[in-house]
Amino acid sequence: MEIAFGKGGGLIPAIVQDFKSGDVLMLGFMNETALAETQRTGEVVFFSRSRNKLWKKGESSGHVLKVRELRIDCDADAILARVEAVGPGVCHEGYRSCFFRVLNERGEAKVTERKTFSPEKVYGPEGKQ
Repeated sequence: MEIAFGKGGGLIPAIVQDFKSGDVLMLGFMNETALAETQRTGEVVFFSRSRNKLWKKGESSGHVLKVRELRIDCDADAILARVEAVGPGVCHEGYRSCFFRVLNERGEAKVTERKTFSPEKVYGPEGKQ
């Protein structure tokens, strides 16, 4: 199947889901090289839009995402990576999931989860993965 990287200017969204629980852990972007590296290594690799380069999830934290299954959507322009998350969390803010806030009807965000690790201990005082 031909993946439609051209629709998004060379990038496609990559949704990361916990293979066992079904929880959505994060959203990243992949280009063709990131997808190929993900398939080659068995660990999720993204394309960082802010750094304009590939980055393997967990390269600084050790909290890697081991691929259990890759799915492509019906339009062939998004990936679902079903993973085993190694480590206490995937969010650089210290949470298990990047989706730790609930948005109410007034547009206010409320944190509804507890931190699972200290980002300062993992990344340092200024660091971020």
